[in-house]
Parts: sequence; structure tokens; C-alpha cells
Amino acid sequence: MKKLLLALVVAAAVAVPAATAGGWATVGVSSLPPAGLDAGQAWPVDITVLQHGRTPLTGAEPAVSVRNTKTGEVGGTFKAAPTGMPGVYHAVVRFPAGGTWAYEVFDGFTQYGDAQTHTFKAVTIGAAGSGSSFPTVPVGGSLLLGLALVAAILVRRRLRPAAEPAIPAH
Repeated sequence: MKKLLLALVVAAAVAVPAATAGGWATVGVSSLPPAGLDAGQAWPVDITVLQHGRTPLTGAEPAVSVRNTKTGEVGGTFKAAPTGMPGVYHAVVRFPAGGTWAYEVFDGFTQYGDAQTHTFKAVTIGAAGSGSSFPTVPVGGSLLLGLALVAAILVRRRLRPAAEPAIPAH
């Protein structure tokens, strides 16, 4: 009787962890939001979901959410679509305003009911339109070079001795 009771206790101890051990995944992102990203600009990102950290997971429905770290406001959730490569999904994320934003990826691994949200380091996003597409440095440099050339020409003309009048021959 003691052996049967011991066998039941051991079986129960092994069965509970085994029943709950199958539903976890890891998530990786193909890139971080780039430095200088402004509010409203697209951050295209691929998400890789691996069951048990090894096997590419198809059929998941991952999504990226962004949250303002100062206000706690959720700025949006961006669903990722399958790319055709097993376990890889693509999303286009847009931060709605400037500030410091945390982003997280819901792995979408709901097959065993243990889907998780994976958090990443917060990033600073510029205000909308704070980045400029105008090439300030090349244009400014060209203007300065042009002004220096004009100044050199004017200085040279001023320093050149005046031509002496021609003496008519008789």
C-alpha cells in the first residue's frame, strides 16, 4: 500500500509540470527603432517567434504595442502578418507623438494558453517633423564656398595694379 501511495505522489509530481511546460516562446525583433525616428514615421520590423526558443512558430498572431513611459498612454497596437518564412512576422509600427516610449511584443502563442508579452528597452522618439529632409549641411557648405570664391575674386581685382594708359605712337 505504501508503494502504491508513493507511486501516485511521484506520478502527480511529474504530471503537473509536464502538463504546463509546453506553451512558451521567445521573441526577437529584426531591428530597434532607429535613432532620429520622429512621431508618425514608419518603423518596419520583423518579429521572430520561436517555440521553446528553438522551433519557428507558425500560426501565431504577434503584435507590437507602444506605451508612453511618462503618461502610461498606449499609443497603438500593430498586428504582425506572416512573411512566408516560418516563425517570422512583419509589422509596421508608428509612434504617435514625441517622447520616451516603451514597446512590447505579444508573442501570440495561444495554442496552450500561455501567450506572453515581451518587453524591450524604451526609446526616445522625436516630435513630428522635428527631423528635416532638407540637406542643410551640403547646401550651407556650398553657399559658404561660393561666398569665399566671390570674396577672393573681389580681393584679387582690388590688389591688381591698374593698367597704365597706352602712349600713342607718333
